[in-house]
Amino acid sequence: MFNVNNYLSFAIHGGQGGHGGGVAGAVQQLLAFLETLTTQSPGEIFSSIMPGIAAMENIHPLLVHFPIAFLSAFILVDFAGSLAGKASWRQAAGWFLYLGTLTAALTVAAGLAAAASVSHGDNVHAIMERHQYMGISILLLASLLSLWRLLSRGVIQGGANVLYLLLVAVLGGLVVLTADLGGLMVYKYGVAVETSEPSMLDYFQQHQHSH
Repeated sequence: MFNVNNYLSFAIHGGQGGHGGGVAGAVQQLLAFLETLTTQSPGEIFSSIMPGIAAMENIHPLLVHFPIAFLSAFILVDFAGSLAGKASWRQAAGWFLYLGTLTAALTVAAGLAAAASVSHGDNVHAIMERHQYMGISILLLASLLSLWRLLSRGVIQGGANVLYLLLVAVLGGLVVLTADLGGLMVYKYGVAVETSEPSMLDYFQQHQHSH
């Protein structure tokens, strides 16, 4: 199967390695890649352009970055706006919160589906359950903060603001801990990671790169 990575590659470690030709070579490779797309089915075209997504067992790893980014931006901007007394900053932070809550809902749904379909051992099951419960907690807390913000029309002051910011801090801690558990499952236990046997070519390439 053809994919974009086979064509749009660049030399590393100072060697051409069969991928040279400069700009002209890159253009030639791109044209060759586009030509192959005309002979493929829609599914094959998608796999060629997005081989990473096509290889996924589920879309949870794709979605998870969005709530992390949106909620992290919300926490930072909301705290900064509160400390600086900038109402406009806190108003902008609210939109990050709403987007983070929406994408968290999609991510949790995808995660629950993934937990039921991805094979894993007993040593990972407890970690996966904690990750699942903490992800749901993030969604519930973000939903509560969103509802509070909507009902107050973005104006939260005095003691209510202190409580609100405490909950925001808790949300930030949950995001960090949940992401850490997700990374633990993937990078230590290889959950949903397809492994392959190294070939002799891989060995020689690694040996050459070490010099």
